[in-house]
Amino acid sequence: MAYPTPASNTHRNGKSSPTVSVVIPALNEERNLPHVFAKLPADITEVILVDGGSVDRTVAVARELRPDVVVVTQTRTGKGNALACGFAACTGDIIVMIDADGSTDPAEIPLFVEKLIAGADFVKGSRFDKGGHSHDITRLRKVGNDGLNLVVNVLFGTRFTDLCYGYNAFWRSVVPMLDLPAIDAPRPADGRKLWGDGFEIETMINIRAAAQGMRVGEVGSIEHERIHGESNLNTFRDGFRVLRTIFSEYGRMRRRTNPSPVRPVASHGRPVSDLDYVVTRSPEVAQLNRSIRFDDLTAARHDVKPVPSRVED
Repeated sequence: MAYPTPASNTHRNGKSSPTVSVVIPALNEERNLPHVFAKLPADITEVILVDGGSVDRTVAVARELRPDVVVVTQTRTGKGNALACGFAACTGDIIVMIDADGSTDPAEIPLFVEKLIAGADFVKGSRFDKGGHSHDITRLRKVGNDGLNLVVNVLFGTRFTDLCYGYNAFWRSVVPMLDLPAIDAPRPADGRKLWGDGFEIETMINIRAAAQGMRVGEVGSIEHERIHGESNLNTFRDGFRVLRTIFSEYGRMRRRTNPSPVRPVASHGRPVSDLDYVVTRSPEVAQLNRSIRFDDLTAARHDVKPVPSRVED
């Protein structure tokens, strides 16, 4: 499909239609890639496969399926580092992050892009918003997700419907605001991951987007079961890791909060009130965050200079 013309308030850099980069972290996913690549929309500009040290034919299969794929080798370990390396290699106006196991549906990408074009800075998929569903989540995990969702909404003044889901899309120009660990930073000598290098990345990105005052939208998304292989998800271990991430990010926000923020002015000329930060369920962009730091957001709206770590043929 051809993406609609961006609205006047987006980061389109003078182009009539934004270019789209898709980042796919992968570790031994050779059997799943044919399904994932086959469902990518035809108008995707760039596919970045981030390899985490696969010992199967993941990289070879990706190149067979899509000769123009950009293969990046992550610099440390963990999904967070893989995504950061992928983001750095992107050249598109919009970045979409999906999984290589078939659980996220690439055919939904146009829904995310349309939301960004409508004025959002960051769009997250929701399995529990209108049109969303999960074929994979258990009742226990759903209860845990609802509880973690509630904690975030109370602490950050947000109205997320699905915190723990990693299907996201955003303008490449806001990547610096996510403040991810530098991809060239060395791994600690004791073997630990840097904060943000692990699975906490999905919760971290969602919270930071809202805490930084980005215009955050949600779209209903259908989560499928992994096609081949086994998931490394552990309900209790990963639930506690998400909870730790939430409180860590809350402390970070409190330390970074400007005590006298400048009240932004809406496009129609009047000062923005707190009512502007209440989520809406209209076709327009959902405003999920009430805490605004537009000075930081404006400063981030510059071209990103990627530092890719690509695998040569």
